[in-house]
Amino acid sequence: MATVEAEIRRISYQIRPAEAGIRVEQFLSRKSYSRQNLAQLKSCAGTWMNGKSCRLNQRLNAGDTLEIHIPVNERSEGIPAAAIPLSVIYEDEDILVVNKPAGLPVHPSKDNLCYSLANAVMYYYRDRGGIVFRCPNRLDRDTSGLIIIAKHSVSAAVLASMTKKGKTRGEKPTGPGMEREYLAIVCGRPSPGSGTLEAPLSRRKALSARAPFPERSIEYCVDFDHGRHAVTHYRVLETRNGYSLVSILLETGRTHQIRVHMAHLGCPLAGDYLYNPSCRRASVQTYTDWPAAGISKSTDSRKSVKISRITVPTEINGISRQALHACRLRFPHPITGKPMEFTAPLPEDMLSFGFESRQLYPL
Repeated sequence: MATVEAEIRRISYQIRPAEAGIRVEQFLSRKSYSRQNLAQLKSCAGTWMNGKSCRLNQRLNAGDTLEIHIPVNERSEGIPAAAIPLSVIYEDEDILVVNKPAGLPVHPSKDNLCYSLANAVMYYYRDRGGIVFRCPNRLDRDTSGLIIIAKHSVSAAVLASMTKKGKTRGEKPTGPGMEREYLAIVCGRPSPGSGTLEAPLSRRKALSARAPFPERSIEYCVDFDHGRHAVTHYRVLETRNGYSLVSILLETGRTHQIRVHMAHLGCPLAGDYLYNPSCRRASVQTYTDWPAAGISKSTDSRKSVKISRITVPTEINGISRQALHACRLRFPHPITGKPMEFTAPLPEDMLSFGFESRQLYPL
């Protein structure tokens, strides 16, 4: 049987005088390598100094060249490749940035194994057998916009550390975080027109009977007694026809944070079936057929796979999903540290509201 040659991502660091004297593992921890990363490097002899294999407890000297070897030939098992269009914004050896459409979940689920961003990424990398799907900044299924996929374990760990900055009240960040801006269309006009919402969030103890399909709906609420720290900065860009276009900058990234905070202000997102009372009453469950032929390694003998969705009729608030779009990401590259910034324009369903403002939040 032929052996498969291991794929290796090589990362090189030049040791500066200020870093001299510390151990290799300390140096890498300061670069946000996780414990799992260090354990992997130890098990596969993945650290090299000046061309020779070295241990994690070896001390560094100014001028040394430290090289990290990361295996990248692992694959996510159980995620079939599906021929779902993928809008790639940027790609290099370490990260992939895509513009996710509304209606596409990030991960497969028990009831939906073949229609997700993960399936699309597996198809995109089908020529190399797929990759391990790692997504540090997740979006709700019906939220559109920018999302990052880490192409190996180290970039995943570093990006994950960026998304955690600021999640704990009073924490002292050890490095720059990931700045995430969204554009939302809300009902009414938030008052005041700009500000900061610091309202902790928690999951409801019991699913509300008002939810259209409780078995599929997980709700969150503002809970000042037991909630987790959550901070949202917002600014109204334009108001027309009873709706406002709002620029939102996240300081924390809790599940449903923007949707709950805007509803807490009395201005729920247009089309939000969970937190907008008028949309709750109008929401319906629909099914979309996805061709089984477009799914690699599918054992489904049927001609199509049915994908379940919860939507709002388009005549309700003019949109069939929550009007939320991740329009901008800014972060240091997880390996090189180079400043990265990406933007994605509003999708067609949000453009239909006729807003003209395009000014983004000053980062």
